[in-house]
Amino acid sequence: MKTSHASRELFRMQPVAAGCLVTLALMAGAAHGQQAQAQNQAAAPAPAQTEADKQAAAKAAADRQLETVTVTGIRRGIEAAISVKKNSDAIVEAVSAEDIGKLPDVSIAESIARLPGLSAQRVAGRAQVISVRGLSPDFATTLLNGREVVSTGDNRSVEFDQYPSELLSGVVVYKTPFADLVGQGLSGTIDMQTVRPLNFSTRVVTLNARGQRNSLGKAANADATGNRLSASYIDQFADRKVGVSLGYAHQETPTQEEQVGLYEPWDQSGRTGLPTGTYNSGGIKALRRTGKTERDALMGTIEFRPTQNWTSVVDGFWTKAKQEDTANQFEMSMTWNGNNAPLDWSNPTVNNNGTQTGGTLLNAYPLVRGMYNKRDDKIVAAGWNNKLKFESGLTLTADVNYSKATRKELSLENNTQLLAAPGAIPLDNVKLAFSSGDFSQIVPGRSYSDPTQLYLQNTIYGSGYGKLPSVKDDLAGFKLVGNMPAPEAMSGWFSDFEAGLNYADRSKKKRQPEGNINVGAQGNTAIGSEFQYSPVDLSFAGLGLIPAWNVPGAVGRYMTFQPTESLNYLIPKAWDVKEKSTTVFLQANIDSSTFGIPMRGNVGLQAVHTDQSSQSNYWDSTLNGGAGGVKPIDGGKKYTDYLPALNLSWQLPGDQTVRFALAKQMARPRVEQMNAGIEFGVDGATGKPGASGGNPTLNPWRANAVDLSWEKYFGNKAYVAVAGYFKDLRSYIYKQTVDNYDFSRFVTDYVPQPGQPPAQLTGNFTAPYNGQGGQLRGLELTASLPLELVTPALKGFGITASGTFNSSNITIRDPDSASSVGSGPITLPGLSKRVYNLTAYYEANGFEFRVSQRKRSDFIGEIGNFNGARTLRYVVGESIVDAQIGYNFTDGPLKGLGLLAQVNNLTDEAYRTYAGTKDRPLEYVKWGRTFLLGATYKF
Repeated sequence: MKTSHASRELFRMQPVAAGCLVTLALMAGAAHGQQAQAQNQAAAPAPAQTEADKQAAAKAAADRQLETVTVTGIRRGIEAAISVKKNSDAIVEAVSAEDIGKLPDVSIAESIARLPGLSAQRVAGRAQVISVRGLSPDFATTLLNGREVVSTGDNRSVEFDQYPSELLSGVVVYKTPFADLVGQGLSGTIDMQTVRPLNFSTRVVTLNARGQRNSLGKAANADATGNRLSASYIDQFADRKVGVSLGYAHQETPTQEEQVGLYEPWDQSGRTGLPTGTYNSGGIKALRRTGKTERDALMGTIEFRPTQNWTSVVDGFWTKAKQEDTANQFEMSMTWNGNNAPLDWSNPTVNNNGTQTGGTLLNAYPLVRGMYNKRDDKIVAAGWNNKLKFESGLTLTADVNYSKATRKELSLENNTQLLAAPGAIPLDNVKLAFSSGDFSQIVPGRSYSDPTQLYLQNTIYGSGYGKLPSVKDDLAGFKLVGNMPAPEAMSGWFSDFEAGLNYADRSKKKRQPEGNINVGAQGNTAIGSEFQYSPVDLSFAGLGLIPAWNVPGAVGRYMTFQPTESLNYLIPKAWDVKEKSTTVFLQANIDSSTFGIPMRGNVGLQAVHTDQSSQSNYWDSTLNGGAGGVKPIDGGKKYTDYLPALNLSWQLPGDQTVRFALAKQMARPRVEQMNAGIEFGVDGATGKPGASGGNPTLNPWRANAVDLSWEKYFGNKAYVAVAGYFKDLRSYIYKQTVDNYDFSRFVTDYVPQPGQPPAQLTGNFTAPYNGQGGQLRGLELTASLPLELVTPALKGFGITASGTFNSSNITIRDPDSASSVGSGPITLPGLSKRVYNLTAYYEANGFEFRVSQRKRSDFIGEIGNFNGARTLRYVVGESIVDAQIGYNFTDGPLKGLGLLAQVNNLTDEAYRTYAGTKDRPLEYVKWGRTFLLGATYKF
């Protein structure tokens, strides 16, 4: 076994090792040829520019503007982003730093979400996941400096709040692909970029410090205050042949949350006291969540350019985050109290839609619960890129990269109730009023504020439960690209040709031990004062004070917890997924004209070969005479996709650009859907086998896409644009039940128990499958205007605005989310039919003010439930408003100092979810406003 393992590891590393050898060979060739290249540099033909070169040149020009032009602050970032968009051959959107270490929003996700066609979903009050053009995050790929990176989630989509905005110089979102763009997504490709030090003309040092406070205030043991600190250093040495950039960012963010949630589903189950056919929920909770998130991140780059023909760059990114919070909550079932006393409704109220809106629940037995979560994330990403330009005009680029992510979680719960004396159960009559536009109200008849009266004991939800999920994600890759000027005979059409190879080897592992947390040998007990925090106030939900306590401390003192992976339903939760992809591409870059109109762009083809596989285990209850046993299971698939892409842009008079794009696109399946784990069994009465689980033989999502865009520029100061897109998704992945699935390999050794029939060979298998696709289309309207273009009287004022209108005929079914979104067809997750962004600003004489709004209509969002599984919810559209005011000293002893005050979520917008119709609420959550006050010093 050792030999086999070593062989596999050797094979896994060979492509990356080969990439290192090629990179070293390029460096050796560069060193050998420096003198000759320098002597002939003037006579050598100008090297052709690839799309990546053009983006880098535009970004470099934008970076150089930091020191060479008088445009500052907000306008600087806007004009740099306009330059990137204008000079691109593809349809792109961009965010550029106003200054190094100063992107316009606290979170990089919030900056991205303001771009046309993009929208964010809030998680714990922060913009975390991004949808591009109405498709869920599954369809977009995220790159760091042009390289695909790992993620700490179960899937491949990136959680953007793990990347500090202070360490990024910008983001480019490619809405149309091109052959040279490796790792491209189906909806879009998001490339986060760090600075290149040789793009700066001089040393730059930037220091940032901000304090913050949450409007909900402190509670339990958690403060409402936090901070953000960062420092960045950029310098050049050896006659500008060597550049260095270093950055560090630290963040402490308070977690403060108020929430009322109702159980799903809302259905017409009969309840005593309710009119027949009334839609009602099975339970309710109100909670105050407190805690904090700490994050530290480092960025470093060394850029070596001994001649204009050779550039070598080594860059690295490291981030570590710790999130710890506790939800102290009042909760009760509205269907069962665990005792014989009946649960009845008194004076119920029902609206015209047949939905219960309130009443008094008799004989309830509420719980006071402590729900503790701790999560540690680490991401490391590094790359080494070498670009060598030869006298012939040939350019070779070699890139080696590696990234790794780990996630470790701990979830613990304590359940307490008023202690039941023999023959005297402390039941309660609770008044309830359900609301979809505010916190639902819960008014109990008893007090639940005294921790000495609340006992850890076995409840209808047990005495507690715990989980320890963990994820490890590794990605190693190598890319080699050659670029050659077009022959003279073809120079009227093409400027140059590119050919390249990219290899990526990725593996993701998930483990999730779980188990009951049971009351210890001392029996039912109250939680001691040494573990008690200040009580939390649930008055927002009509409840008043309830205790808050140290959940891990209570588990350690009073309870037993022995997590395991060996129970039959837990075994398939441990899985490995591996993915090896080889991409070969050819691209011709166009520099021509049609009917006298200048035309540029590219046409090319990617061939992507994917080898995917997964290993897991399952529990076979038929083994060992019916005692059961564990069996391994694996599966996989190989496939090749050919992805042609065409991008054309015409430069019309009046600084106008028309763009047209055609492409075949592909996005790989969700990683957790590709896992091989299953739950398997044989019906003893019929002998029919059945199973549910993942599907390692999934095909990717595939689509054909058309894009058309018109853009009117006013230099790099302003632009207006109209863009339309159409995507024809050939299939969509969703969970389905397949009849007559071949289970022959699972029942080969099946021995029926006495009196039972033999196993049949076919049965039902429920898993993700490639199903029917459909069409997605949209229109994007964008304007970025300094209002001095309208009248000099408005000098300093400006706006950026966009509106996106999406529609789709694609419907899917998600059986795992039937309790919240129903069992029938639903629209695409992540799709908002309307998305709007507006920023108005004023900037003059060092003073700057900005107010921004991002707004989206209702959509189906994705959340993680208690089991750690993905589930879907209807999410009410929201409007998030942020405001910022600042002053920058431009001369005198304080030159380089900037002061800033900022408010995020100015209107305290709630996060709301519902089941089917909005009068059937599931969650109403408020995370409060965040106030920030800080300073930036640059020298």
